[in-house]
Amino acid sequence: MTTTTQRANITAGTAPGTAGGFLRAVYIVWWRDVIRYWRDRIRVAASLAQPLLYLVIFGSGLSASLGAGFAGNSGISYTQFMYPGIVSMSLLFTSIFAAMGIVWDREFGFMKELLVAPIDRSAIAVGKALGGATQAMFQGLILLLLAPFVGVSLTIESTLLLFVFMAALAFGLSAMGVAMAARMRSMQGFQMVMNFLMMPMFFLSGALFPLVGLPIWMTVLTRLDPASYGIDPIRRVLLGAPAERLALTWGDQTVPMFGEAAIVVVFGLAMLAIGARSFRERD
Repeated sequence: MTTTTQRANITAGTAPGTAGGFLRAVYIVWWRDVIRYWRDRIRVAASLAQPLLYLVIFGSGLSASLGAGFAGNSGISYTQFMYPGIVSMSLLFTSIFAAMGIVWDREFGFMKELLVAPIDRSAIAVGKALGGATQAMFQGLILLLLAPFVGVSLTIESTLLLFVFMAALAFGLSAMGVAMAARMRSMQGFQMVMNFLMMPMFFLSGALFPLVGLPIWMTVLTRLDPASYGIDPIRRVLLGAPAERLALTWGDQTVPMFGEAAIVVVFGLAMLAIGARSFRERD
């Protein structure tokens, strides 16, 4: 439950209709989510464990099964191919599930305090989306420390590019989670809907297999999956020239990396607009 001090911090200096008030409300919502995430060390550890298990078990097992076949076609091992997908998996799961805090706040009364506060309700959606993206970025950046262990080298330039593409993916997926959570009334309902959406998004994103040579129906689904446009530039930056042979294409044309990032950001802005509207329409 919120305290009088917490509510005073949220409402102080957040007069509706002013840019300063809007930004302060966004900051307070964002900062609260970041602090709450950081204090939950078990959640941080569990969020890192699942991608590591995928990388070790799937990477090692399928590398042994595929042998030289995969490396011969792409110039990279399957573990190296999978590594960017595992980093992106951490971004996907963390950013979307961060929106669960909206449902949690609603059930325990904190969201009611925000909705009756003299602030623009859109600031709640923006703050929650940025909070989820920040949490996801923290998880993803930790996994980048594994790059040398899978034979991937990083430079200052590639790290900066990765930060941009990871931030775009984290924002887009976090905004989608906010848009969904804004209309959910129970934790169980949110978890069911998110699990139903996340697994198809993950498996169709190209995280575990190249998006080339697929059946037409699957090719169409992968091009409709927003996560595909977030994972592909991350893989191309991490793996360099070999990954260009497996890059996402429209017809015979390879989609530019910054074009893919723009698609993810536009998707995120659209989801954020839906989430903001849902908050404004709530009683």
